[in-house]
Amino acid sequence: MTFGARVHAAMADRGPFCVGIDPHAGLLHEWGLADDVAGLERFALTVVEAVAPVCSVVKPQSAFYERFGSRGVAVLERVIADSRAAGALVLLDVKRGDIGSTSQAYADAYLDPTSPLASDAITVSPYLGFGSVSPMIDTARKHDAGVFVLALTSNKEGPEVQSARTGAGAGAPTVGGLMIEHLRRLNDGAEPLGSFGAVVGATIGETDIDLDFNGPILAPGFGAQGGTPADIRRIFGPATGNVIASSSREVLRLGPDVTAMREAVRTANEALRG
Repeated sequence: MTFGARVHAAMADRGPFCVGIDPHAGLLHEWGLADDVAGLERFALTVVEAVAPVCSVVKPQSAFYERFGSRGVAVLERVIADSRAAGALVLLDVKRGDIGSTSQAYADAYLDPTSPLASDAITVSPYLGFGSVSPMIDTARKHDAGVFVLALTSNKEGPEVQSARTGAGAGAPTVGGLMIEHLRRLNDGAEPLGSFGAVVGATIGETDIDLDFNGPILAPGFGAQGGTPADIRRIFGPATGNVIASSSREVLRLGPDVTAMREAVRTANEALRG
């Protein structure tokens, strides 16, 4: 099955809520854990135990593991493997963006099934030009994986690039809008859903960009960062059914209580489905 088909089925079965498995230092301390590899492992694998059996998608942020060096990356490998074994799809948040052979190397690292870091999908940055991510797109196609392109992010600095016009006049598309159009072409004709998605913040406010591009949409910022189910419906309109609403702190702050974290996932899915 393509990634688009897998994520479509997973969302129908488990719901559209995604948990970011982000073991930053503040959360380790809140759990009473040391900010070291042992604390990282205890935190991350407890979250996997709690949420991977009930989430459609989990999203580990690679940087929080990389900061511990090779031992931290080994924990990330375990998070990916254990999450997939529990039935969750893994969207590895790496936001890579480069050109040529380097872009291909990133693709091989994260999307080739023979890699210990192989995931169902990754996030990428297209702001060296959309063609720069072609090796990742092609590798995803080869291995039935997915790619999520940064398009309309909710960080305050994002609009200086993403809202810039690509030509003269008010009718010229924005850079973010152009990214969506590239995805629309990549997903054209795919059923039940394309494998190439966009990252669009759940707190971006109004947009006149048509987000119904036949691909999955990762919407970070849901929950503790302010995004609500009403925001999801308002921003995404007809594409709401393709939205994977993501939160980390909303769930992770309840740890290390496995039951409480798992119940938070169920509550979020009910709210989003409602």
